[in-house]
Amino acid sequence: MALKKFKPTTPGRRFMLISSFEEITATKPEKSLLVPLKKSGGRNNEGKMTMRYLGGGHKQMYRIIDFKREKDSIPAVVHSIEYDPARTSRIALVAYADGEKRYIIAPHGLKVGQQILSGKGVSPDIGNALYLSEIPFGTVIHNIELRPGQGAKMARSAGSYAQLMSRDGKYATIKLPSGETRMILQTCKATVGMVSNIEHNLEMSGKAGRKRWLGRRPRNRGVAMNPVDHPMGGGEGRASGGHPRSRKGMPAKGYKTRSKKKTSSKYIIEKRKK
Repeated sequence: MALKKFKPTTPGRRFMLISSFEEITATKPEKSLLVPLKKSGGRNNEGKMTMRYLGGGHKQMYRIIDFKREKDSIPAVVHSIEYDPARTSRIALVAYADGEKRYIIAPHGLKVGQQILSGKGVSPDIGNALYLSEIPFGTVIHNIELRPGQGAKMARSAGSYAQLMSRDGKYATIKLPSGETRMILQTCKATVGMVSNIEHNLEMSGKAGRKRWLGRRPRNRGVAMNPVDHPMGGGEGRASGGHPRSRKGMPAKGYKTRSKKKTSSKYIIEKRKK
């Protein structure tokens, strides 16, 4: 994957840095794997705004992704690498030997025509889904399950990956992208490799309009509001606004919000980095 830089022919082009999409091999998605994606505009079922700064955006169709990879020992061939408007990573259309087609999160380095497998006794090659009990130590993995058969929950966004550190008893120790080290049951599945579109974090929109296409509305700062609207608002001139906090008054920048009674805390060996 590579990034595309533009000549500054307009103010919006001057700092624009976007994907070249050179790894994309198909422009039209598989119709059988599409469902309509309804936008909420940040409103709940009562029409009340519960999430600010959302709304608009281009109409999208959701691609059904196979996060479970439960078709064990059935080989699948990669038909195409495609763009998915609903996520940062690329997706791959794979066709199984029994004729079924599915979308998966495309790992970095996956090529069209490559064969992938899932299940027990599978080699730890890029794109293959294995149980944590069979993955070699130090292997870079993504699409990690938290509970057996639940489907992938961790390390799914562009460029993210985790690493298998060790195994002890019925648990495997994983180092996550956040820096957190935690234990997961060895009967959970993970996919070998790192997620595609690794340079996504370097992209620059160049203009506000590109954010609007993605459904993101302008976000105004708390210090620019009045005291009635935000705890950091008000004051004469350009006041700093006091301690950083949210609109509801919750402190930001270092304030721990994780519940001490959370049941999954016993599986965390090392907390994520600040």
